[in-house]
Amino acid sequence: MHARLFRLILIVCGTLSVGLGVIGIFVPLMPTTVFLLLAAACYARSSERHYRRLVQHPWLGAYIRNSREGGGMSRRHKTFTLALLWVGIGATAVLSVEAWWVRALLAAIAIGVTVHVARLPLPRPLALPTTGDLRA
Repeated sequence: MHARLFRLILIVCGTLSVGLGVIGIFVPLMPTTVFLLLAAACYARSSERHYRRLVQHPWLGAYIRNSREGGGMSRRHKTFTLALLWVGIGATAVLSVEAWWVRALLAAIAIGVTVHVARLPLPRPLALPTTGDLRA
């Protein structure tokens, strides 16, 4: 019974982490990859089916695979991430904040995140298997 309860807790934590990771895609300054890696770890210890489904997911799986393999972030993901970051922080600064110093802080955070994301490596190309002598 104890093992089943632990497995259930891990599945619930993994599912909550996936939810937070998905929210992090759209909310600036909320991490995505950290939550997806946590979900993968929870699922790896509790449910092979959930783990496989997460890692093979067309959108979410790339975050996990790239992070796990040290492959970095694609240009497309960088562009999407930075566009959402600047739209979110820009809208917040213009529509919700009146204090100049809070706007400056938001801009500094956005610049810092932009520099960090821009410096992430691009994914390495997959190595093609060699088949021996390729002479014609």
